[in-house]
Amino acid sequence: AVAEVKLRDDQYTLDHMRAFGMYNYLHLDSWYQDNVYYVDQCGRVMNLSVTLDTALQKPREVFRLPTDLTAYDNRLCASVHFSSSTWVTLSDGTGRLYLIKSGKRGNGASEKWEIVFNEELGSPFIIAHSVSFVKSDMHSVAVLLLRVEKDELDTKGSGFHITLEWVTIAEISKEGDHRYEILKRRVLQGKSVPHYAAIEPSGDGLMIVSYKPFKFMQDEDDKLEENDDAKATNEKKDPLYYWQQTEDDVTITVHIPQDIAKDDIKVRFSPDNICVTLKDQPPLMEGKLYSSVDHESCTWIIRENKSLEISLIKKNEGPQWPELIVGDIRGEFIMDSSQCSEITETLMHLTSEVMNPNPEKENPPCNAQELEECDAFLEDSTSLCRFDGDTLKVTHVINLGSNQYLFSVVVDPREMPCFCLRHDVDALLWQPHSDQPENMWEHIATFNALGYVQASKQDKKFMACAPDYSYAALCECLRRVFIYRQPTPLSTVLYNRKEGRQVGQVAKQLVATLEANDPILGFQATNERLFVLTTKTLFLIKVNSGN
Repeated sequence: AVAEVKLRDDQYTLDHMRAFGMYNYLHLDSWYQDNVYYVDQCGRVMNLSVTLDTALQKPREVFRLPTDLTAYDNRLCASVHFSSSTWVTLSDGTGRLYLIKSGKRGNGASEKWEIVFNEELGSPFIIAHSVSFVKSDMHSVAVLLLRVEKDELDTKGSGFHITLEWVTIAEISKEGDHRYEILKRRVLQGKSVPHYAAIEPSGDGLMIVSYKPFKFMQDEDDKLEENDDAKATNEKKDPLYYWQQTEDDVTITVHIPQDIAKDDIKVRFSPDNICVTLKDQPPLMEGKLYSSVDHESCTWIIRENKSLEISLIKKNEGPQWPELIVGDIRGEFIMDSSQCSEITETLMHLTSEVMNPNPEKENPPCNAQELEECDAFLEDSTSLCRFDGDTLKVTHVINLGSNQYLFSVVVDPREMPCFCLRHDVDALLWQPHSDQPENMWEHIATFNALGYVQASKQDKKFMACAPDYSYAALCECLRRVFIYRQPTPLSTVLYNRKEGRQVGQVAKQLVATLEANDPILGFQATNERLFVLTTKTLFLIKVNSGN
């Protein structure tokens, strides 16, 4: 049977349930077609690879965990992640990590897994993600370990926090001896289990979708430096400059010391930059402007009250600038009263003095009765963050707002996993491209109405879609599997009687009921079939016939 590890009495929070109680015990090897793995109660990694439906083999053992798992009281479930077509990371759930050279997988008897690294890495964890890459001629594997740990300082919350440990293991050559050793260990901490956490293929960064923010835990020295910075920022309360804007220009006001004369001031304009220096001091203001200006028309004067006033003429009239100098937070934006009233006017139609003033009106602004209970989404501020691996700082933050996270899927194993978000009634699939700053998240597929349909499935446990987007699927905790095909053209003419229009295509929904009384523990989708794992049975559902 599958090595299911039930939650213990001290694992009672929603985060324990999310991370370990809803764990997917079936692992899809995206590098090879229709190749799945699970770990059984004897600690054996079992593989089933399908080539022909008519000649299904029994699952076969490809590796056996060296530890006797029954001896551990506080272990988690074993976890597996396929870092590349020949490398695998494996955890036995006791806090030990294995790096395995598997050779080519899924091809029967020749599959031999060989341990090249194994080390105790502290308290038990599950593997969230891993990648294999070569940097400056050195082969490395980066792994993301997820833990839910007791937090003594947290007296108001659940008493636990979540850590993501980013471990990089690299091949080190010493006197002709090749060995894999830990190169770096870095820890992020947050207050909710991430919906999605993945390392970029190059090993340079990390992307996380989570309800509560994560941040890197620093060493003591860094903390001291941070405190000094914090002290410095507390002392400098007043903004360095104030700025205002209209549709076509920007005005900056800078207070200057009494002893500065006009000749001491240098203001340099260029189409995208500004630089202001006083006497021989380092620049007072310098950097890239939010948008281009007509630099030849920009001017500056000194006012009577010893302030320097700079006028910038916007190249593109109209759009409001959210900031003046990119990344500079030392200034304060002042909105003039006419702008305030303009904005208020544009928002007027969205608000009214009274709550639902005229409920009989044709289109009420919002009718709370129409929102079904399943549409109310608890987590209201999920965000997507990208962390830089060198600076350990956040480089991008996107507030996903009400775009509920649904599931993730590997479309191309050489790229990061995609994530699927609810957009209104639909579900949209996004592919991260860490190497394309202009196109970092690309919309690659849409599942019509899936956002709405899945919301009504109160018992849903897992969700997935085919890597070629031909269908999406979800399963409940017991027995039922729902398959949603993409719309396909009809061979016969079909009319919508109510509206009298011709229907060109139809999207089919299929329901499969498994002959099993055990709960579903694993769920994976490939282009042709769905794999559903219960404690003692692995079901295969043929969805599409092969080409």
